[in-house]
Amino acid sequence: MCGFLLLLTSAAQAQQDNNNNYLDSLKNWSLHYQFTTIVQGHAGFHGGGYDGRNTLSQETDTALSVTTTLFIGRRLWRGAGLYLNPEIAGGRGVGHRNSQSPYDESLYAPAVGIAGFPNGETFRIGSARPALYIARFYLEQIFSIGNSDEQEVESGTNQVKGAVPASRVVLTAGKFSVADMFDNNRYAHDPRSQFLNWSLMSLGAWDYPANTRGYTWGLAVEYIRPTYAIRAAANLMPKTANGNVLDWNITRTGALTIELEKQYTLLRRPGTVRVLGFRNVTKAPAYAVATRLLEQTGSVGDPPYILTGDQYGGVKYGVGLNLEQPLGETGGVFARLSWNDGRTATWAFTEIDRSLTVGGLIGGRQWHRPNDGIGLSVAVNGISPDHRAFLNAGGYGFMLGDGSLPNYGTENSLEAYYSARVARTLYLTADYQFVQNPGYNADRGPVHLFALRTHVEF
Repeated sequence: MCGFLLLLTSAAQAQQDNNNNYLDSLKNWSLHYQFTTIVQGHAGFHGGGYDGRNTLSQETDTALSVTTTLFIGRRLWRGAGLYLNPEIAGGRGVGHRNSQSPYDESLYAPAVGIAGFPNGETFRIGSARPALYIARFYLEQIFSIGNSDEQEVESGTNQVKGAVPASRVVLTAGKFSVADMFDNNRYAHDPRSQFLNWSLMSLGAWDYPANTRGYTWGLAVEYIRPTYAIRAAANLMPKTANGNVLDWNITRTGALTIELEKQYTLLRRPGTVRVLGFRNVTKAPAYAVATRLLEQTGSVGDPPYILTGDQYGGVKYGVGLNLEQPLGETGGVFARLSWNDGRTATWAFTEIDRSLTVGGLIGGRQWHRPNDGIGLSVAVNGISPDHRAFLNAGGYGFMLGDGSLPNYGTENSLEAYYSARVARTLYLTADYQFVQNPGYNADRGPVHLFALRTHVEF
Protein backbone atom coordinates (compact mmCIF):
# COMPACT_ATOMS: atom_id res chain seq x y z
CA MET A 1 0.00 0.00 0.00
CA CYS A 2 2.92 2.37 0.67
CA GLY A 3 4.04 1.95 -2.93
CA PHE A 4 0.52 2.66 -4.11
CA LEU A 5 0.38 5.89 -2.11
CA LEU A 6 3.78 6.98 -3.43
CA LEU A 7 2.50 6.52 -6.96
CA LEU A 8 -0.55 8.58 -6.07
CA THR A 9 1.61 11.37 -4.60
CA SER A 10 3.68 11.68 -7.75
CA ALA A 11 0.59 11.64 -9.96
CA ALA A 12 -1.08 14.35 -7.90
CA GLN A 13 1.34 16.85 -9.34
CA ALA A 14 -0.54 16.72 -12.63
CA GLN A 15 -2.43 19.83 -13.69
CA GLN A 16 -6.17 20.06 -13.08
CA ASP A 17 -8.36 19.27 -16.09
CA ASN A 18 -11.60 20.97 -17.14
CA ASN A 19 -13.76 18.58 -15.07
CA ASN A 20 -11.94 19.31 -11.82
CA ASN A 21 -10.62 15.72 -11.70
CA TYR A 22 -6.92 16.13 -10.94
CA LEU A 23 -5.83 12.66 -11.96
CA ASP A 24 -8.13 12.08 -14.92
CA SER A 25 -5.74 14.02 -17.13
CA LEU A 26 -3.36 11.07 -16.72
CA LYS A 27 -5.00 8.30 -18.69
CA ASN A 28 -3.81 5.54 -16.38
CA TRP A 29 -5.27 7.02 -13.18
CA SER A 30 -8.62 7.92 -11.69
CA LEU A 31 -9.32 9.75 -8.47
CA HIS A 32 -12.81 10.45 -7.14
CA TYR A 33 -14.33 11.32 -3.80
CA GLN A 34 -17.66 11.24 -1.97
CA PHE A 35 -18.90 12.65 1.32
CA THR A 36 -22.37 11.83 2.67
CA THR A 37 -24.12 12.93 5.85
CA ILE A 38 -27.65 11.90 6.81
CA VAL A 39 -29.55 13.57 9.62
CA GLN A 40 -32.62 11.49 10.39
CA GLY A 41 -35.23 11.57 13.09
CA HIS A 42 -38.56 10.06 14.04
CA ALA A 43 -41.46 11.40 16.03
CA GLY A 44 -42.72 9.67 19.12
CA PHE A 45 -45.00 6.71 18.47
CA HIS A 46 -47.03 4.03 20.25
CA GLY A 47 -44.52 1.63 21.82
CA GLY A 48 -46.85 -1.09 23.09
CA GLY A 49 -44.94 -1.45 26.35
CA TYR A 50 -41.99 -3.34 24.84
CA ASP A 51 -38.48 -2.79 26.21
CA GLY A 52 -36.23 -5.42 24.63
CA ARG A 53 -32.56 -5.16 23.80
CA ASN A 54 -33.31 -4.26 20.18
CA THR A 55 -36.56 -2.37 20.70
CA LEU A 56 -36.78 0.82 18.67
CA SER A 57 -37.10 3.69 21.11
CA GLN A 58 -40.63 5.10 21.10
CA GLU A 59 -39.34 8.49 22.18
CA THR A 60 -38.56 11.20 19.66
CA ASP A 61 -35.01 10.69 18.39
CA THR A 62 -32.56 12.24 15.95
CA ALA A 63 -29.38 10.63 14.65
CA LEU A 64 -26.48 11.49 12.36
CA SER A 65 -24.41 9.24 10.09
CA VAL A 66 -21.29 10.22 8.14
CA THR A 67 -19.31 8.43 5.43
CA THR A 68 -16.49 9.72 3.26
CA THR A 69 -14.61 7.71 0.64
CA LEU A 70 -11.62 8.21 -1.64
CA PHE A 71 -11.75 6.16 -4.86
CA ILE A 72 -8.26 5.57 -6.28
CA GLY A 73 -7.72 3.63 -9.50
CA ARG A 74 -4.62 2.73 -11.48
CA ARG A 75 -4.41 0.95 -14.84
CA LEU A 76 -1.63 -1.65 -14.64
CA TRP A 77 -1.61 -3.16 -18.12
CA ARG A 78 -4.12 -3.79 -20.88
CA GLY A 79 -7.44 -4.68 -19.28
CA ALA A 80 -6.10 -4.64 -15.71
CA GLY A 81 -6.77 -2.16 -12.93
CA LEU A 82 -5.95 -1.88 -9.24
CA TYR A 83 -8.42 -0.06 -6.98
CA LEU A 84 -8.12 1.22 -3.43
CA ASN A 85 -10.88 2.89 -1.38
CA PRO A 86 -9.96 4.32 2.03
CA GLU A 87 -13.18 5.17 3.89
CA ILE A 88 -14.25 6.82 7.12
CA ALA A 89 -17.64 6.09 8.69
CA GLY A 90 -19.28 7.00 11.97
CA GLY A 91 -22.56 7.84 13.65
CA ARG A 92 -25.64 5.77 14.37
CA GLY A 93 -29.20 5.14 13.34
CA VAL A 94 -32.41 6.36 14.98
CA GLY A 95 -33.86 4.56 17.97
CA HIS A 96 -30.47 3.46 19.33
CA ARG A 97 -31.05 3.23 23.10
CA ASN A 98 -27.44 2.78 24.22
CA SER A 99 -27.85 4.66 27.47
CA GLN A 100 -30.62 2.31 28.57
CA SER A 101 -29.09 -0.99 27.47
CA PRO A 102 -28.07 -3.40 30.24
CA TYR A 103 -25.88 -5.29 27.78
CA ASP A 104 -22.34 -4.86 26.50
CA GLU A 105 -22.18 -1.74 24.33
CA SER A 106 -19.34 -3.23 22.23
CA LEU A 107 -21.88 -5.66 20.80
CA TYR A 108 -24.37 -2.98 19.90
CA ALA A 109 -25.18 -2.37 16.24
CA PRO A 110 -25.94 1.18 15.07
CA ALA A 111 -29.17 0.00 13.43
CA VAL A 112 -31.82 -1.81 15.48
CA GLY A 113 -35.58 -2.15 15.76
CA ILE A 114 -36.54 -2.05 12.07
CA ALA A 115 -35.63 -4.83 9.61
CA GLY A 116 -35.86 -2.53 6.58
CA PHE A 117 -33.78 0.05 8.39
CA PRO A 118 -34.43 3.62 7.21
CA ASN A 119 -30.78 4.71 6.74
CA GLY A 120 -28.73 2.68 4.27
CA GLU A 121 -25.50 4.42 5.24
CA THR A 122 -25.61 2.89 8.74
CA PHE A 123 -24.79 -0.38 7.01
CA ARG A 124 -21.21 0.92 6.80
CA ILE A 125 -20.97 1.97 10.45
CA GLY A 126 -19.46 -0.43 12.97
CA SER A 127 -19.53 2.00 15.90
CA ALA A 128 -20.63 5.54 16.64
CA ARG A 129 -17.06 6.83 16.66
CA PRO A 130 -15.72 7.66 13.17
CA ALA A 131 -13.12 5.11 12.06
CA LEU A 132 -10.76 4.87 9.09
CA TYR A 133 -10.58 1.56 7.24
CA ILE A 134 -9.95 0.12 3.78
CA ALA A 135 -13.32 -0.49 2.16
CA ARG A 136 -12.04 -1.93 -1.12
CA PHE A 137 -8.67 -3.12 -2.37
CA TYR A 138 -8.95 -5.32 -5.43
CA LEU A 139 -7.50 -6.24 -8.80
CA GLU A 140 -9.71 -6.30 -11.89
CA GLN A 141 -8.77 -8.00 -15.15
CA ILE A 142 -10.86 -7.67 -18.33
CA PHE A 143 -10.52 -10.12 -21.25
CA SER A 144 -12.09 -9.37 -24.62
CA ILE A 145 -14.24 -12.09 -26.19
CA GLY A 146 -13.39 -12.55 -29.86
CA ASN A 147 -13.14 -9.42 -32.00
CA SER A 148 -15.54 -7.49 -29.79
CA ASP A 149 -16.31 -3.85 -30.47
CA GLU A 150 -15.01 -1.47 -27.84
CA GLN A 151 -16.89 1.31 -26.10
CA GLU A 152 -15.35 4.32 -24.43
CA VAL A 153 -16.06 4.78 -20.72
CA GLU A 154 -15.38 7.94 -18.76
CA SER A 155 -13.42 8.06 -15.54
CA GLY A 156 -15.68 7.25 -12.60
CA THR A 157 -15.67 5.72 -9.15
CA ASN A 158 -13.41 2.68 -9.48
CA GLN A 159 -13.26 3.11 -13.24
CA VAL A 160 -10.23 4.35 -15.20
CA LYS A 161 -11.09 6.15 -18.43
CA GLY A 162 -10.57 4.04 -21.53
CA ALA A 163 -11.97 1.50 -23.98
CA VAL A 164 -13.89 -1.52 -22.69
CA PRO A 165 -14.90 -4.49 -24.91
CA ALA A 166 -18.66 -4.85 -25.34
CA SER A 167 -18.23 -8.63 -24.98
CA ARG A 168 -15.87 -9.51 -22.17
CA VAL A 169 -14.94 -11.65 -19.19
CA VAL A 170 -14.17 -9.74 -15.99
CA LEU A 171 -12.24 -11.25 -13.08
CA THR A 172 -12.24 -9.40 -9.75
CA ALA A 173 -10.14 -10.55 -6.80
CA GLY A 174 -9.60 -8.87 -3.45
CA LYS A 175 -11.73 -6.90 -1.01
CA PHE A 176 -14.90 -5.36 -2.42
CA SER A 177 -18.66 -5.13 -1.96
CA VAL A 178 -20.61 -7.93 -3.61
CA ALA A 179 -23.33 -5.36 -4.31
CA ASP A 180 -20.88 -3.58 -6.64
CA MET A 181 -21.55 -6.29 -9.22
CA PHE A 182 -24.72 -8.12 -8.21
CA ASP A 183 -28.34 -6.95 -7.88
CA ASN A 184 -27.69 -3.63 -9.55
CA ASN A 185 -30.68 -1.39 -10.26
CA ARG A 186 -30.50 2.08 -11.78
CA TYR A 187 -33.37 3.38 -9.63
CA ALA A 188 -32.79 1.72 -6.23
CA HIS A 189 -29.29 0.65 -5.27
CA ASP A 190 -27.30 3.47 -3.70
CA PRO A 191 -28.44 5.08 -0.40
CA ARG A 192 -26.01 7.93 -1.04
CA SER A 193 -28.05 9.20 -3.97
CA GLN A 194 -31.31 7.21 -4.14
CA PHE A 195 -33.64 5.56 -1.60
CA LEU A 196 -32.38 5.27 1.98
CA ASN A 197 -34.22 2.15 3.14
CA TRP A 198 -32.19 -1.06 3.43
CA SER A 199 -34.97 -2.98 1.65
CA LEU A 200 -34.42 -0.87 -1.45
CA MET A 201 -30.65 -0.87 -1.84
CA SER A 202 -30.51 -4.66 -2.31
CA LEU A 203 -32.75 -7.71 -2.33
CA GLY A 204 -34.08 -7.71 1.23
CA ALA A 205 -33.92 -11.49 1.74
CA TRP A 206 -30.40 -11.79 0.28
CA ASP A 207 -28.14 -12.30 3.30
CA TYR A 208 -25.25 -11.17 1.18
CA PRO A 209 -21.66 -11.79 2.30
CA ALA A 210 -20.18 -8.80 4.10
CA ASN A 211 -18.60 -7.65 7.32
CA THR A 212 -20.25 -5.03 9.51
CA ARG A 213 -19.31 -2.29 7.04
CA GLY A 214 -20.58 -4.12 3.94
CA TYR A 215 -17.33 -5.44 2.43
CA THR A 216 -15.69 -8.84 2.06
CA TRP A 217 -12.81 -10.65 0.39
CA GLY A 218 -13.46 -12.91 -2.55
CA LEU A 219 -13.31 -13.75 -6.23
CA ALA A 220 -15.93 -12.81 -8.83
CA VAL A 221 -16.27 -13.78 -12.49
CA GLU A 222 -18.52 -11.97 -14.98
CA TYR A 223 -19.33 -13.09 -18.50
CA ILE A 224 -20.80 -10.02 -20.22
CA ARG A 225 -22.45 -9.79 -23.63
CA PRO A 226 -24.29 -6.75 -25.06
CA THR A 227 -27.74 -8.15 -24.16
CA TYR A 228 -27.06 -10.52 -21.26
CA ALA A 229 -24.58 -11.34 -18.50
CA ILE A 230 -23.75 -14.20 -16.14
CA ARG A 231 -22.00 -13.56 -12.82
CA ALA A 232 -20.68 -15.80 -10.06
CA ALA A 233 -18.75 -15.05 -6.89
CA ALA A 234 -17.25 -16.84 -3.91
CA ASN A 235 -16.78 -14.71 -0.80
CA LEU A 236 -15.95 -14.85 2.88
CA MET A 237 -18.64 -14.64 5.54
CA PRO A 238 -18.13 -13.08 9.00
CA LYS A 239 -17.15 -15.25 11.96
CA THR A 240 -20.08 -13.95 14.01
CA ALA A 241 -23.42 -12.44 13.08
CA ASN A 242 -22.89 -8.90 11.80
CA GLY A 243 -19.24 -9.26 12.76
CA ASN A 244 -16.35 -7.25 11.36
CA VAL A 245 -13.90 -10.18 11.37
CA LEU A 246 -14.21 -12.43 8.32
CA ASP A 247 -13.84 -16.21 8.51
CA TRP A 248 -10.95 -17.49 6.37
CA ASN A 249 -11.72 -21.17 6.97
CA ILE A 250 -12.80 -21.50 3.32
CA THR A 251 -13.15 -25.28 3.46
CA ARG A 252 -15.99 -25.00 6.00
CA THR A 253 -17.63 -21.63 5.43
CA GLY A 254 -18.30 -19.14 2.65
CA ALA A 255 -20.86 -17.69 0.28
CA LEU A 256 -21.67 -18.56 -3.32
CA THR A 257 -23.70 -16.13 -5.45
CA ILE A 258 -24.90 -16.52 -9.04
CA GLU A 259 -26.81 -14.00 -11.15
CA LEU A 260 -28.31 -14.06 -14.63
CA GLU A 261 -29.03 -10.72 -16.29
CA LYS A 262 -31.03 -10.23 -19.48
CA GLN A 263 -32.02 -7.10 -21.35
CA TYR A 264 -35.40 -6.89 -23.08
CA THR A 265 -37.54 -4.32 -24.88
CA LEU A 266 -40.93 -3.12 -23.62
CA LEU A 267 -42.84 -0.18 -25.05
CA ARG A 268 -39.86 0.42 -27.32
CA ARG A 269 -37.62 0.99 -24.34
CA PRO A 270 -34.88 -1.33 -23.03
CA GLY A 271 -35.41 -2.92 -19.64
CA THR A 272 -33.40 -5.35 -17.55
CA VAL A 273 -34.32 -8.42 -15.52
CA ARG A 274 -31.93 -10.12 -13.10
CA VAL A 275 -32.35 -13.45 -11.29
CA LEU A 276 -30.06 -14.12 -8.34
CA GLY A 277 -29.43 -17.23 -6.26
CA PHE A 278 -27.23 -17.62 -3.19
CA ARG A 279 -26.06 -20.22 -0.68
CA ASN A 280 -24.20 -19.33 2.52
CA VAL A 281 -22.52 -21.72 4.95
CA THR A 282 -21.59 -20.29 8.37
CA LYS A 283 -21.74 -21.01 12.09
CA ALA A 284 -25.28 -19.63 12.16
CA PRO A 285 -27.45 -21.76 14.47
CA ALA A 286 -30.91 -22.91 13.48
CA TYR A 287 -33.78 -20.81 14.81
CA ALA A 288 -35.73 -23.94 15.81
CA VAL A 289 -32.86 -25.23 17.95
CA ALA A 290 -32.37 -21.82 19.58
CA THR A 291 -36.09 -21.56 20.30
CA ARG A 292 -36.12 -24.95 22.05
CA LEU A 293 -33.20 -23.84 24.24
CA LEU A 294 -35.05 -20.66 25.12
CA GLU A 295 -38.19 -22.56 26.07
CA GLN A 296 -36.27 -25.16 28.10
CA THR A 297 -33.61 -23.04 29.78
CA GLY A 298 -34.66 -19.46 29.16
CA SER A 299 -31.48 -18.69 27.24
CA VAL A 300 -29.34 -19.62 24.23
CA GLY A 301 -26.47 -17.69 25.77
CA ASP A 302 -25.96 -14.81 28.13
CA PRO A 303 -27.91 -12.79 27.10
CA PRO A 304 -30.08 -14.80 24.68
CA TYR A 305 -29.13 -13.40 21.31
CA ILE A 306 -27.45 -14.97 18.30
CA LEU A 307 -24.05 -13.44 17.68
CA THR A 308 -21.92 -16.58 17.63
CA GLY A 309 -22.39 -20.22 16.73
CA ASP A 310 -20.81 -23.36 18.17
CA GLN A 311 -20.20 -25.23 14.93
CA TYR A 312 -20.11 -24.89 11.17
CA GLY A 313 -22.88 -26.18 8.96
CA GLY A 314 -25.52 -23.48 9.18
CA VAL A 315 -26.88 -23.17 5.63
CA LYS A 316 -28.99 -20.34 4.27
CA TYR A 317 -30.10 -20.22 0.64
CA GLY A 318 -32.46 -18.08 -1.36
CA VAL A 319 -33.44 -16.46 -4.64
CA GLY A 320 -34.32 -12.99 -5.88
CA LEU A 321 -35.85 -11.28 -8.89
CA ASN A 322 -34.89 -7.72 -9.89
CA LEU A 323 -36.60 -5.64 -12.60
CA GLU A 324 -35.95 -2.14 -13.95
CA GLN A 325 -37.94 -0.49 -16.73
CA PRO A 326 -37.30 3.02 -18.08
CA LEU A 327 -40.49 4.88 -19.03
CA GLY A 328 -38.91 8.01 -20.44
CA GLU A 329 -35.62 9.78 -20.82
CA THR A 330 -35.30 10.49 -17.11
CA GLY A 331 -37.79 8.23 -15.33
CA GLY A 332 -38.68 4.61 -14.78
CA VAL A 333 -40.00 1.93 -12.43
CA PHE A 334 -38.46 -1.00 -10.59
CA ALA A 335 -39.43 -4.06 -8.56
CA ARG A 336 -37.63 -6.64 -6.44
CA LEU A 337 -38.93 -9.94 -5.04
CA SER A 338 -36.77 -12.10 -2.76
CA TRP A 339 -37.00 -15.13 -0.47
CA ASN A 340 -34.71 -17.22 1.71
CA ASP A 341 -35.40 -20.43 3.62
CA GLY A 342 -35.33 -18.64 7.00
CA ARG A 343 -34.17 -21.67 8.97
CA THR A 344 -30.81 -20.41 10.19
CA ALA A 345 -29.98 -17.08 11.80
CA THR A 346 -29.41 -14.04 9.63
CA TRP A 347 -25.65 -13.59 9.53
CA ALA A 348 -24.64 -10.55 7.46
CA PHE A 349 -27.29 -8.23 6.00
CA THR A 350 -30.65 -7.81 7.71
CA GLU A 351 -33.42 -9.84 9.33
CA ILE A 352 -35.68 -10.20 6.30
CA ASP A 353 -36.71 -13.60 4.92
CA ARG A 354 -39.30 -12.46 2.35
CA SER A 355 -39.45 -9.10 0.62
CA LEU A 356 -41.36 -7.29 -2.12
CA THR A 357 -40.44 -3.75 -3.19
CA VAL A 358 -41.82 -1.59 -5.99
CA GLY A 359 -41.21 2.02 -6.89
CA GLY A 360 -40.16 4.55 -9.44
CA LEU A 361 -38.25 7.70 -10.27
CA ILE A 362 -39.35 10.89 -12.01
CA GLY A 363 -36.50 12.98 -13.38
CA GLY A 364 -36.48 16.75 -13.04
CA ARG A 365 -36.15 17.54 -16.73
CA GLN A 366 -39.91 18.06 -16.88
CA TRP A 367 -39.61 21.07 -14.53
CA HIS A 368 -36.30 22.24 -16.02
CA ARG A 369 -34.13 20.70 -13.29
CA PRO A 370 -32.48 17.80 -15.18
CA ASN A 371 -30.29 16.74 -12.26
CA ASP A 372 -33.14 16.61 -9.72
CA GLY A 373 -35.39 13.64 -9.09
CA ILE A 374 -38.43 12.41 -7.16
CA GLY A 375 -38.49 8.85 -5.86
CA LEU A 376 -41.45 6.89 -4.47
CA SER A 377 -41.43 3.29 -3.24
CA VAL A 378 -43.23 0.69 -1.12
CA ALA A 379 -41.64 -2.27 0.68
CA VAL A 380 -43.32 -5.28 2.31
CA ASN A 381 -40.98 -7.45 4.42
CA GLY A 382 -41.58 -10.64 6.36
CA ILE A 383 -39.83 -13.44 8.25
CA SER A 384 -40.14 -17.23 8.32
CA PRO A 385 -42.21 -19.12 10.92
CA ASP A 386 -39.01 -20.35 12.61
CA HIS A 387 -37.63 -16.81 12.82
CA ARG A 388 -40.94 -15.56 14.16
CA ALA A 389 -41.11 -18.24 16.86
CA PHE A 390 -37.56 -17.45 17.98
CA LEU A 391 -38.33 -13.75 18.47
CA ASN A 392 -41.59 -14.59 20.25
CA ALA A 393 -39.73 -16.89 22.66
CA GLY A 394 -37.54 -13.96 23.72
CA GLY A 395 -34.61 -14.39 21.35
CA TYR A 396 -32.57 -11.58 19.82
CA GLY A 397 -30.89 -11.21 16.46
CA PHE A 398 -28.29 -8.52 15.81
CA MET A 399 -31.04 -6.11 14.70
CA LEU A 400 -34.38 -7.31 16.05
CA GLY A 401 -35.84 -8.46 19.34
CA ASP A 402 -38.50 -6.83 21.51
CA GLY A 403 -38.42 -9.61 24.11
CA SER A 404 -41.52 -11.26 22.61
CA LEU A 405 -43.57 -11.16 19.42
CA PRO A 406 -47.14 -12.31 20.16
CA ASN A 407 -48.71 -10.19 17.42
CA TYR A 408 -46.72 -10.63 14.21
CA GLY A 409 -47.29 -8.43 11.18
CA THR A 410 -45.38 -7.81 7.99
CA GLU A 411 -43.15 -4.77 8.20
CA ASN A 412 -44.47 -2.33 5.60
CA SER A 413 -42.80 0.91 4.62
CA LEU A 414 -43.33 3.77 2.23
CA GLU A 415 -40.53 6.11 1.17
CA ALA A 416 -40.57 9.34 -0.82
CA TYR A 417 -37.69 11.68 -1.54
CA TYR A 418 -36.73 14.74 -3.54
CA SER A 419 -33.09 15.03 -4.57
CA ALA A 420 -31.81 18.42 -5.75
CA ARG A 421 -28.48 19.33 -7.27
CA VAL A 422 -27.71 22.68 -5.64
CA ALA A 423 -24.12 23.01 -6.94
CA ARG A 424 -21.96 21.19 -9.43
CA THR A 425 -20.76 18.64 -6.85
CA LEU A 426 -23.38 19.07 -4.10
CA TYR A 427 -26.75 17.30 -3.78
CA LEU A 428 -29.37 17.77 -1.05
CA THR A 429 -32.17 15.27 -0.48
CA ALA A 430 -35.29 15.53 1.66
CA ASP A 431 -36.64 12.10 2.60
CA TYR A 432 -39.78 10.81 4.33
CA GLN A 433 -40.52 7.24 5.42
CA PHE A 434 -43.58 5.66 7.00
CA VAL A 435 -43.00 2.30 8.72
CA GLN A 436 -45.86 0.08 9.86
CA ASN A 437 -45.20 -2.75 12.36
CA PRO A 438 -41.49 -1.97 13.06
CA GLY A 439 -39.57 -5.16 13.73
CA TYR A 440 -42.68 -7.16 12.60
CA ASN A 441 -44.42 -6.16 15.84
CA ALA A 442 -48.03 -5.22 15.12
CA ASP A 443 -48.36 -3.89 18.69
CA ARG A 444 -45.96 -1.02 17.86
CA GLY A 445 -45.97 1.97 15.56
CA PRO A 446 -46.50 3.27 13.01
CA VAL A 447 -43.32 5.35 12.81
CA HIS A 448 -42.85 8.56 10.81
CA LEU A 449 -39.23 9.31 9.85
CA PHE A 450 -37.74 12.42 8.25
CA ALA A 451 -34.23 12.84 6.88
CA LEU A 452 -31.97 15.36 5.19
CA ARG A 453 -29.09 13.97 3.17
CA THR A 454 -26.06 15.96 2.03
CA HIS A 455 -23.96 14.34 -0.68
CA VAL A 456 -20.78 15.63 -2.31
CA GLU A 457 -19.08 13.82 -5.18
CA PHE A 458 -16.36 14.66 -7.66
